[in-house]
Amino acid sequence: MIARRLILATTVAALLTAPAVRGQETLTTGTSAAQYMDEQAGITLEAAIARALEREPSVRAVRADVAVAQGLRQQAALRPNPTLSFEHREEPAGTDNQTTVSVEWPLDLFRKRGRVQTADRELEATQFAVADRERILAAEVRMQYGATVAAVRDLAVADDLVVAVRRQFELMRARVQEGATPPLQRDLLDVELRRLEAERLLAGGRADAALVQLKRLLGMPPEQPLVLRDSLENLIGGRQPAVAVPATAPTPLTQRPDVLEADTRVRLAEARVEQARREGRVDVSLFGAYMRMDAGFPQQGFGTGGQLERVRGGFHYVAGGAMVMLPLWNRNQGQLAAAQAERSGAEARREAAELAARAEVAAAEARDTQAQRAVALYAGSARPLARQNLDVVAQTFELGRATVFDMLAEQRRYLEVEHAYTNALREAWEARAALRRALGEVR
Repeated sequence: MIARRLILATTVAALLTAPAVRGQETLTTGTSAAQYMDEQAGITLEAAIARALEREPSVRAVRADVAVAQGLRQQAALRPNPTLSFEHREEPAGTDNQTTVSVEWPLDLFRKRGRVQTADRELEATQFAVADRERILAAEVRMQYGATVAAVRDLAVADDLVVAVRRQFELMRARVQEGATPPLQRDLLDVELRRLEAERLLAGGRADAALVQLKRLLGMPPEQPLVLRDSLENLIGGRQPAVAVPATAPTPLTQRPDVLEADTRVRLAEARVEQARREGRVDVSLFGAYMRMDAGFPQQGFGTGGQLERVRGGFHYVAGGAMVMLPLWNRNQGQLAAAQAERSGAEARREAAELAARAEVAAAEARDTQAQRAVALYAGSARPLARQNLDVVAQTFELGRATVFDMLAEQRRYLEVEHAYTNALREAWEARAALRRALGEVR
C-alpha cells in the first residue's frame, strides 16, 4: 500500500512538472524551439525592420524609380539644342560654287515651365510611392516576426508537453512492470505520446515555414541561418501605445505616404494639363545664315587695270530671321482632353485613398481594442483558473479519487488554454501592427 502511494505521488509530480512551468509568463523553451531563439545573438524586431528596408529587393527597385524620376527632371529643365547646317554647291563642268552655313535656335518660349512642373510632380509622387512601400514592408515584417515567434511559442508548448507525457509514460511502464497498473493504461499513454510527438513535428514545420517567409522579407536566402531575440510576450509587453484618431479633428492620415502620393498625382495631372496647354501655343525659332558665292560669266571685260579678264566675282551674304509655329489646326486638343480626364481620375483616386485610410484606421482600432481585452481576459482569469482546476484534479488524483486519465484530460484542457492564449497574443500583436501601419508608421 505504501509503495502504491509512493508511485502515485511520483506520477503526480511528473504530471505537474510541465504545467507548473507553463503557468509562468515566459515560456520555457524546449530543445526544438531553442534553435529559433537567442536572447543574446538573435535579431530584434527593430533590427529586422532596418535590415528589410536596406536589403529587400522590391524596395531597392522602387528606389531606383526615384533616380529615374530625378534624371527626367534634369532633362526637362534643359533647353532645346541649336541646329547647325552646312551646305556647299558646285556648278557641273563650271567654276561657280556656293557655300552656306546656317544656325537655327528654338526659343522654347512657353514649354519649359510646363515640362519642369510635370517632372517635379512626377518626382514627388515617386518619392511618396517609395515611402509607402517602406511603410508596407515594415508592417509586413512586424506581422511575420510576430507570426514566427507565435509559431515558436506553440512549438515550445509542444516540447514541454512531450517531455511531461514521456515522463508519465516511463512511470506508468514502471508500474506495469511491478504489476500495480494494467498494461492498457501504459499502451494508451504510448499512443498519446506518439500523437504529441507528431503534433510537435507539425508545429516545427509551421515554425520553419514562418521563418522562411521572414527571411524573404529581410532579403535573405532560405538556407541562411536566422535566429530571433524577441519572444511574443516581450513584443506585447514592449509595444508602444497608438494615438487614437478622433473623427472630427484633423488627423495625421493626410501625412500617410499613400494619401500624399494620391494628392501629388492630382497635382501631377494638373501640371500635365498646363503642359498640354503650353505645348499648343505659338512658338518661335531664330535662325541666321552666312553664304559665300563665287560666280562668273564666260564673257570678258576690262578690269581695274584696263586689261581684259573674265567677268567673275565673290559675293558674301548674311541672313537672319525668325520662324513662328502657328497653332492653326493642331492646338494639342487631344492631349489636353486626355490630361483633363486624367485629372478627374486622380481626384477620385485621392478621395478613395483618404476614405480607405480612415476605414483602415477605424477597423484597426476596433480590432486592437478587442484583442487587448481578450489578452487581459486570458491573463487575468482564464489561465489562473485553468491552473487552479489542474491543481484541484491533481490533489484529487493524489487522494485516489481520480484516475490518471482524468489528470491527463485536465492537463490537455490546460494546454488548450495555453494555445488559445498564444493565439490571443498573436492577434493582439497583429492588431497593433495593423494599427501602426494604418497610421503610417515605419519604425
